[in-house]
Amino acid sequence: MLIVFAGLPGAGKSTIAKALAARNALTYVRIDDIKNALARHVSPARQVGAEGYQVAYAVTLANLRLGNGVVADSVNPVRDSRQGWRHVAEQADVSLLEVECICSDEAEHRRRVETRVSDMDGWRLPSWDEVLSRQYEPWETDPLVIDTASSSPEAAVREIEARITLAINQRRLSSSLGDMS
Repeated sequence: MLIVFAGLPGAGKSTIAKALAARNALTYVRIDDIKNALARHVSPARQVGAEGYQVAYAVTLANLRLGNGVVADSVNPVRDSRQGWRHVAEQADVSLLEVECICSDEAEHRRRVETRVSDMDGWRLPSWDEVLSRQYEPWETDPLVIDTASSSPEAAVREIEARITLAINQRRLSSSLGDMS
């Protein structure tokens, strides 16, 4: 199964994605880790963009084909990046769960953005103004929306796990019904 997280910086997606991956022994793929490595070692003089997603898609597909479930953690702000994850799930023939993390409490969201500390050498976190001005397109699908202003990371993980179980059961049922025809 592929679980793809999305949301603005500071919304809480990495906290939840890491907890979900650790609790369920899933492979964790974070775009920021990939972009930071590319920026530092491949093209330090320029902003790394879509290349980070392309590397993440390849790493994710390889892990899914090995039978590993994957949690993908990224802002995932535009239609093209979201479609890229859907394509990976299709190629691997696995279920996909899209999770969008939001923080409906603007003051809390701002506090998180302004007090965060990077866990990667050389990685500059965005300012609140940069978060507000970031391109973030509306969804064309219907992701599971987690509001981190009203949900703890533990509660969010439990909600996502319930959705994963539902998706797995639906896939099994669909497969069983297909075998009957």
